[in-house]
Parts: sequence; C-alpha cells; structure tokens
Amino acid sequence: MAHSKPLMATSSDHANAAVQSALRTLEVGSGGIAAIVAALQGSLGSAFAQAVELIRDAKGRVIVTGLGKSGHVARKFAATLASTGTPAFFVHAAEAGHGDLGMITPDDVIVALSWSGEQPELKTLVNYSARFAIPMIAVTSNAESSLGTAARIVLELPKVREACPHNLAPTTSTLMQAAIGDALAIALLESRGFTARQFANFHPGGKLGAMLKHTSDLMHTGDEVPLKPLGTRMADALMEMTAKGFGCVAIVDGRGEIAGIITDGDLRRKMRPDLMTALVDDIMTGNPKVIEASSLASEAIELLNSMKITTLIVTEANKPVGILHMHDLLRAGVA
Repeated sequence: MAHSKPLMATSSDHANAAVQSALRTLEVGSGGIAAIVAALQGSLGSAFAQAVELIRDAKGRVIVTGLGKSGHVARKFAATLASTGTPAFFVHAAEAGHGDLGMITPDDVIVALSWSGEQPELKTLVNYSARFAIPMIAVTSNAESSLGTAARIVLELPKVREACPHNLAPTTSTLMQAAIGDALAIALLESRGFTARQFANFHPGGKLGAMLKHTSDLMHTGDEVPLKPLGTRMADALMEMTAKGFGCVAIVDGRGEIAGIITDGDLRRKMRPDLMTALVDDIMTGNPKVIEASSLASEAIELLNSMKITTLIVTEANKPVGILHMHDLLRAGVA
C-alpha cells in the first residue's frame, strides 16, 4: 500500500506564521496602551498630574532608575526628558549603592521603574530617598509593592499579559512603561512652554539638527539676492533674474519692503509682445509668500512643499534680507 509523504512547510507558510505572530504581539501591545488610556481617565490621571507638578517644580534634576528591561526603558525616558527641557539622567539601580548615590541631591526627584516593584537592587535607592527626603515617583504595576509603598507618588500601570506566548519576556510591560514616560515628557514640555527653538539648542546634530537650523543660517544674502524696485522695466528685471540664477526677482517699494515677486512662471503666464518694455508693477505677483529669517528650516521646507514652489524670499520686518532655495535645504540635510 502506497504511503503519501508529509508535506514540507513552504517558505510562504513560515512567512505567514511570522506575520501572524507580529500581529498578535502588536494587538496585545495596543491593548496595553488602551489600558493606560482608560486608567488615565480614572485614578491614574490624578497621580499623573501630581507627578508632572512635582517634577516641574523641582529645583534639581530628575533621576531615572531601573534594572533589567525596565532599566533600558528608564535610560530612554531620561534621554527624552533631557532633550525636551527637563534636566534628567539615568542612574543604574545596582550601581547606586557603589558610589552613584553621590549623583543624587536633595533637590532632585527620583523616578523608579519596576514592573513588579520588588527588585531587591532598588532597596538602596529607596532607603536613600527616605533618609534624605528626596521625593520618589514609582512606575509599577503593583502599588502595594515595596517600591510602591515607599514612593510619594505611584503611577500604577494596569496589569496586562505580556505578548510573549509564555507571559514571561517583558514586552507589553516595557511598551507601557515607555508610553507613560513619553506622556510625562510631553506633558512637562507643554507645561513649561518649551518651544521648537529651545529644542534646537539641544539637537544641533544630524537631520533633526538640520531641520532646526534657522533660515538665516542657510539663505543667500547681499548681492546674491535678486532685487529690483517698483517701476523697473521688465528687460532689466529679466537680466537680474538671469544673472542671479534663482528663477525669480523680488520687487521692493520705496521703503525697501517686499511688494511682489516675478518668477519664471509669471513670465510664461503673462507673455505678450510688449513684455520687455512693460513695468514690473504690471507683471509681478503681489504679496508673495515669504519667510522670516528667524524661522526654522523645517518651517521653510513645509512651506515650499505645501506651496509647490522652490524658492522663498527671506525677510526681516518685511524687508528682503536673503533668498532660500530648495537645493539649500537639500544640501543641509533638511529634506
């Protein structure tokens, strides 16, 4: 009697299994975030508001601590706080008792992350907090834990199942810790009125740093700016456009303020036999879109994209001081 061989799993079967696993993980994770949202509308909301007030009014810094996966999340939380206007740094819970307690002052606030709230390595920090009356905020799923009972404020996160099929590997829990950390950082940012320009002071490097440059850092100035006054003949304006190479010329009034702009598109749209002898007043587009020299490069790229243009006149007090091309933003790494 013939026996059929078992079918081998195909690569597509493995791929589908991986995708289904990812979907289950994300579904469980999103359930954890939804649980925080619901809790913030209840008792967690009051504790959260108290935590924001305590951190905002502290004279010192925020000391964020944790161990294991909670420690990794704590490092990220400290970095996010520091970059958004709340001075903070991470202290490893296990290293605290070996000299790192010296980093903490009575003016500081300690934020301790521990899902169980029962990590023995946190005991040194808990005792130090109590001894020197340093306020502590606990981020845990167990308000009745050793950490929770020692803290001044407890951000008790809802107990949820981990995405790990064995309910062991920290997955959903670390996602929830990271989420409440981000929520705290942004609430503090908004509470302090922390602006994008202040943000730029802490992020001078990389693409983010490029986006936070001011237009005055990237614009062309002086004789490079194509300018002509009202009353100029189009022949002269066209020579200025050609010489400067930006495909446009800004038109200013008697006070030196921007009155209009003439672009290559204007020339095509208003082509006529007497174009070269016409005055710029009749050809220009009035009230052109401009950008202030103090504006951020990210604002410039957004304006260029939304208007579907490639060049902006840069102004101060409505007077042209420079010109900015899309290529300048590309070279700087903004776009």
